[in-house]
Amino acid sequence: MEYSKEQVQSILVEAKHEAYLAASKFFKEKLGGEDKYSCGFAWVEIYGVKGNTKLGKMLKAAGIERSDYKKCFSIWNPSEHGAQNIDTKEAGAVAAAKVFEKYGFRAYAGSRLD
Repeated sequence: MEYSKEQVQSILVEAKHEAYLAASKFFKEKLGGEDKYSCGFAWVEIYGVKGNTKLGKMLKAAGIERSDYKKCFSIWNPSEHGAQNIDTKEAGAVAAAKVFEKYGFRAYAGSRLD
């Protein structure tokens, strides 16, 4: 995969936008706009990109953090939705992962209860 700095930033913007739309839709339709049920966190993990490569450096420059433990790049709460509900945050993380997959990245959504 070869992307320019602008393309990486554009992919990140698209992923966050889709994540926000998905989280907002879930929050409104499934929770009726009320922050209820289980609280938690959600994120996207991007595998297969080494941190010292051109692409890895562009991901870092775009603000995507590199995990030393898992050797992947991760974005916490890609939707940036304010709800604490784990299902809302998961909906956003899944949508963001799909955007990265569309561009050839190996991306997965993850979550955990608080």
